[in-house]
Amino acid sequence: QVQLVESGGGLVQAGGSLRLSCAASGRTFSRYAMGWFRQAPGKEREFVAGITRSGGSTYYSDSVKGRFTISRDNAKNTVYLQMNSLKPEDTAVYYCAAEDSAIIFVTATRYDYWGQGAQVTVSS
Repeated sequence: QVQLVESGGGLVQAGGSLRLSCAASGRTFSRYAMGWFRQAPGKEREFVAGITRSGGSTYYSDSVKGRFTISRDNAKNTVYLQMNSLKPEDTAVYYCAAEDSAIIFVTATRYDYWGQGAQVTVSS
């Protein structure tokens, strides 16, 4: 099993940047594909970005491509989401998720492990 804890959320003005971190417990972090999802009030949870076990491949939703960057440090058991050029519509609770998989899934139900979420609020 793996436990995930997000940090780095907060309030930022439109056009600003934030970096989310997700720290994982356990010694097998490198076997998990990792994903970032977000959920705004009244909306379904949506895929934001994913990264493979080694970090060699990444995948982004169209809404964040070119603005967000996902990365991981397997030595630190941590995955990051660098968010630049933030927009008010990026406001949501952001979750990291892990799945013992060689590929990235974009569907939330494919992930077995979830963090508690981090609030990101972008003001206009």
